Amino acid sequence: MSRLAATFAELAQKNRKALIPFVTAGDPNPQFTVPLMHAMVSAGVDIIELGVPFSDPMADGPVIQRASERALAHHQSLRTTLAIATEFRKTNGHTPIVIMGYLNPVEVMGYEKFADAVHAAGIDGVLTVDLPPEEAQECTELLKTRDVAPIFLLAPNSSAARIAKMDSIGAGYLYYVSLKGVTGAGHLNAAEVETKLAEIRANTKLPIAVGFGVKDAQTAKTIANLGDGVVIGSALISEIEANLHSPAQAKEAIIELLTAMRQAMDN
Repeated sequence: MSRLAATFAELAQKNRKALIPFVTAGDPNPQFTVPLMHAMVSAGVDIIELGVPFSDPMADGPVIQRASERALAHHQSLRTTLAIATEFRKTNGHTPIVIMGYLNPVEVMGYEKFADAVHAAGIDGVLTVDLPPEEAQECTELLKTRDVAPIFLLAPNSSAARIAKMDSIGAGYLYYVSLKGVTGAGHLNAAEVETKLAEIRANTKLPIAVGFGVKDAQTAKTIANLGDGVVIGSALISEIEANLHSPAQAKEAIIELLTAMRQAMDN
């Protein structure tokens, strides 16, 4: 059983939901990310989404765009992101890692080399934002043969047929984008999320994580009552941006927020 499947199975047995933070690898500097990952695990997170910095992150709002710019200024890349995962794996063999990014660096590396590299780095899932399922078969098959889950995004306007398509080629979990827009934009409408998740569940057996609008502990609690996982990104990266003068303070603020979310979700 994969780390992702084992994590969701264990959480379901305990009637708990997955807390899934997103951070950009190398933001605000490459030395910050691995210690932050370990600290987040200690705060109660279940899965880590590790963003691969990219120059044109079309699905991301300004907060994560600036995080990519800071990381790229330190020459962070797909390969160095995988090196961060490899370093984390030296002392943590159980927390799933999903890398989230864009197709261009993957195509530059080549699908087969990419699949080999993510497997070697101990990556459990890959979410490529701009790789549509209609063009994903080659990459998806290479990942699956290496026990790496291809994870896909669903939107509020995704049709039942498209949900079923994502279910048929995806693995690990489905990521429901709860808002029409970029990361960090707007506020969640819980009633709309509940309605859409019911439609998604009718067309998949995969766990469903919800993100793109989770800002605080109360929102996390609301979403935890609806989905199988809660993804938080921009709110965490905002803490890094607010404390660029002191990465230690940034880490402390992130852990405080995640701890509050974990407690709210468990209650």
